[in-house]
Amino acid sequence: MIPKSWFGFSDGIAPASSAAPLPDAHPAQWLFALTPAVWHPYIQLARLDRPIGWWLLVLPCWWSSLLASLVMRQPPQFLDGLLFLIGAIAMRGAGSTYNDLVDRDIDAKVERTRQRPLPSGRVSAGAAKRFILAQALVGFAVLLCFNKFTVGLGIASLAIIAAYPFMKRITPWPQAVLGLAFAWGALMGWAAQFGALAASPLWLYFGGFFWIIGYDTIYALMDVSDDAIIGVKSTARLFGPHVRLCVGALYGASVLCLEIALLTSGRAGFWMQAGLLGFALHLAWQVLRIDPNETSGALRLFRANRTAGLIFLAGLAAQMIQDLLF
Repeated sequence: MIPKSWFGFSDGIAPASSAAPLPDAHPAQWLFALTPAVWHPYIQLARLDRPIGWWLLVLPCWWSSLLASLVMRQPPQFLDGLLFLIGAIAMRGAGSTYNDLVDRDIDAKVERTRQRPLPSGRVSAGAAKRFILAQALVGFAVLLCFNKFTVGLGIASLAIIAAYPFMKRITPWPQAVLGLAFAWGALMGWAAQFGALAASPLWLYFGGFFWIIGYDTIYALMDVSDDAIIGVKSTARLFGPHVRLCVGALYGASVLCLEIALLTSGRAGFWMQAGLLGFALHLAWQVLRIDPNETSGALRLFRANRTAGLIFLAGLAAQMIQDLLF
C-alpha cells in the first residue's frame, strides 16, 4: 500500500475542490468521475485533463516516423507510434509537473493558474518531485525500446526541457525554447528507423519549431495582462498589437520548412503536398481569427492545432497507402 503521505496530504485525501476543472482544462472531466479523489491533483499536474499537450508533443514524432517509412518504402511502424504516444503522455506529464514546481510562486499570481495543485497547496513540493520521477521513469523505459542513437538523442533533449521553465524570467522568447523541446519528436521518429539523422528530419524539426512558437504565442495571449503585472516575458507581450502579423510569419516559416522537408526526402507525392496545403490553410484560418484585444478565443485557437497537425499527418498517411497499394 502506498503511504498516504506520498501524496502530499496528511490523511491522503485531497480537498473536495481538487477535481474542480481549471480554466484551460478540457470541458469533459470524465477522468475525475472514474478515479479516486486523491488522484485528482496528480491528474491535473500531469495535464491528463488537458490532452492537447500530449497531442501536440506526439504529432511531430508521428510525422517523422511516417516520413521515414515512406523514404524506406516500408509499412508504417505502428509499434514505434504506440511507444511515442506513451512516451509523449509520460514526458509531457513530467515536464508539466516540473514546470509547475518551478513556477508555483508565479502561478499563484496569475488568474488562470492560481488554482493549480501546487500554488493552491493541494500537493506538496516533495510529492510533486516524486511524481516527476515516476513519470520520467516511464518515459525512460519507453526510450530504451529504441536504438542507441535514438536513446542518446532523447536524452539530449533533457537539457532544453530543464531550462524551459526559467526562460520566461530571462527572455521574451520562452516560446522558442518550448519549440526546441516540443519539436524534438520530428527528429526521434526518423532516428528510430534510420539510427541517424538527415536533412529531411532537420527541416521537419525547423517546421515544427516555428509552428510551436506560433501556437504557444496564441496560448500566451490568455495571460498577457497578468504577465505584464508580474513581469513574466512572452512573445505575446513582445509582439503586442502586431501579434497577428508575427504569428502569420512564424506559421509561414513553418510551412516553408515542412515543404523543404518533403522535397529533401525525395518522396514529395500528391497526398503529402495536399496534407501540407491543408495544414497551411488551417494555420491561415487561425491567423485571421487572432485578436490581440480579445483573448477569450485564444484557447480555442490553440487547441485547434491538433486538427492542423492531424491534417498534415493524414497527408503522409494517404501517401503511404497509395505507395503501398499502387
